[in-house]
This record gives sequence, structure tokens and C-alpha cells, in this order.
Amino acid sequence: MTEQQQVSDDGVMTRIGQALMLLHGGDPEEARNRFGLLWQQIGPDGDPLHRATLAHYMADAQDDPDTELAWDLRALGAAEELAGERLPAHGSAVALRALYPSLHLNLAADYAKLRRPDAARVHLDRARAASETLDDDGYGNGVRAAIERLELRLRSE
Repeated sequence: MTEQQQVSDDGVMTRIGQALMLLHGGDPEEARNRFGLLWQQIGPDGDPLHRATLAHYMADAQDDPDTELAWDLRALGAAEELAGERLPAHGSAVALRALYPSLHLNLAADYAKLRRPDAARVHLDRARAASETLDDDGYGNGVRAAIERLELRLRSE
């Protein structure tokens, strides 16, 4: 990777982080606007790491469950591209392994919201299987707890 590519990568991830702060700070509309501008700049064929990260967070900024699902599917698709091309060159395998449980958990939650329990269970099973690679830390424990909560909810419905 050239120095210019590294700076570009850092700039995009920084801008994604800034929009994420708006989302977590209670301004989903502005977060959506910024994520949308970034998506246009990155483009549908842009860096899969950027697309996976951006789509993952853009999904969280949505009010409409169908739109949220569409963004989560984009995130998973980009992550799957990333697994094939960028990880070996950049040593990001650990980061992707940590992302997969969350991606599948989000898809399971999306399908549950849309009253599609079979699809929700498929992704919940994938999230659980992928969560075996997570560390025993706050993030890993949080994802595993969210998987269990969704499992209980699906059983009760």
C-alpha cells in the first residue's frame, strides 16, 4: 500500500467515525446525510473495507426496517469481498472475524423486525458460529449477550 493510499484510508475511516459520533450523539439525520455523501464518494465498487464499515453503520442510522436490511446486506456483501482480497495483504483478518458476528446479528435482528423468523434464525445461527472467534472482552461479551437476547425473543414469538 502506498503512503497516499494509507492517508486516504485513514481519512475515510476518520470521516466514518465522525458520522458515527453524530449517530451516537442523537443526530441520526445528519449521520445519514454524511454517511450518504461518503457512500457516493466511495462508490459501489470502492474499497470493500470502507463499504463494509460504512454500510454497517448506515444501517444503524435507518428508521425503516427494509432500508436497514438493505444496508446490512450491503455490509455483509462488502465484507465477503474483503475476505477474498484485502485481508491477506493488510493483515485485517482479526478485524473481519470480529465484524462477522455483528453483521449476522444485525441481519437476524432486521429479519426479526420484518417478521421473517426463518431468515432471522439462519443469521442468528451464523452470528453464534462466528462469535466463537471473538475475544473474551467487552465487545465479544456484548455481541454474545445480544445473540442470546435475540434468541430468547425469537423463541417467545
